[in-house]
Amino acid sequence: MMGAETITLGCRLNFAESEAMRGLAGDDALIVNSCAVTNEAVRQTRQAIRRAHRERPERKIIVTGCAAQLDPTSFAAMPEVAKVIGNADKYRADAFASENRVVRSDVMTASPPPVAAGFLARVRSFVAVQTGCDHRCTFCSIWQARGASRSLPYEAVREAVVRELDAGAKEIVLTGVDITSFEGGLGPLCQRLLADLSSLKRLRLSSLDSIEIDDALMELVAGEPRLLPHFHLSLQAGDDLILKRMKRRHSRADAVATVAALKKARPDVTIGADLIAGFPTESEAAAQNSRDLIRDCDIVAAHIFPFSPRPDTPAARMPQLERETVKARAARLREIAADHRNRWFDSLVGTRQKLLIENSEKGHADNFAPALVSGSKRGDMGSASITGRDGDLLIGIFE
Repeated sequence: MMGAETITLGCRLNFAESEAMRGLAGDDALIVNSCAVTNEAVRQTRQAIRRAHRERPERKIIVTGCAAQLDPTSFAAMPEVAKVIGNADKYRADAFASENRVVRSDVMTASPPPVAAGFLARVRSFVAVQTGCDHRCTFCSIWQARGASRSLPYEAVREAVVRELDAGAKEIVLTGVDITSFEGGLGPLCQRLLADLSSLKRLRLSSLDSIEIDDALMELVAGEPRLLPHFHLSLQAGDDLILKRMKRRHSRADAVATVAALKKARPDVTIGADLIAGFPTESEAAAQNSRDLIRDCDIVAAHIFPFSPRPDTPAARMPQLERETVKARAARLREIAADHRNRWFDSLVGTRQKLLIENSEKGHADNFAPALVSGSKRGDMGSASITGRDGDLLIGIFE
């Protein structure tokens, strides 16, 4: 696709959406698709804008995305920025053509995106099927940036998947803000795609709200090998009081039971999870409960976030922990997660794993363990003997 250059921060949904926007701006434009999930993400967005202006001063910088939606005035005040476009307007060609410096409408009343955006990263493609969120976790501002949950029609999703497969994708990842809230159910969506598209050989799912995993999806876990067996869960904490103060809709026992059900349905299932360290009022005992969750849910791919108070969120008004305490708890949680992941890697040596090579002889197993096969090339797939490991990388030989 010809069009603007893009710089994308944050989630895979942003990457997919950046691809959909490229053709809406002129070839002289540079679209910065911002992230607002943490204060650090906003800082990195500003840093990326300044760097882009230094390195490509001839480009007209247009800022959009979540940070731009939440705080358009501050981005418009940056001398490097030509235009700010809100999340509700970023698929409108007239928004990019407008002479207004800021184009931002009410994201809470926005329609679903006109297309299911796809982003082909090497041989894996991320297809956006949903945006927005109807929940109000106390630490999160993304619902303010993206509005209510809105799903794409099935036909639009199907067409996007077909486009990505035709473009060379060997694996499709369904992504969104809260894909388990997909209208009609995430499980039925996956069932229809897999039934309709025999060319869809590998299907992955992005982050899931564990409490919303439906029966149809669990049936696929148990009986459909094309649905790959790694599930990343939005768990956030392992302590019931903290989960309640986060306004999460699951308990610690719910999280453990969900993982047990997934592993019972398919024993080779692996679990990733998002976890927040140092949430306001978190006691040392509560922090230990989150540390224990790594073991109790067998989390082999943990994304650890030190708590970051976002403006205009309830958690920002709660009694805060000292930043050094937050950092120390995040570091300890990462240490425990890394130890658990290392033991998982050791357990895979000597096994056989199905691999997809994505770039430079490197790829991932079905269970999402990163792997290297010498002499392989992008797009190669097959069963490999795992002969060893090199840090966070399995070493395999195709058979």
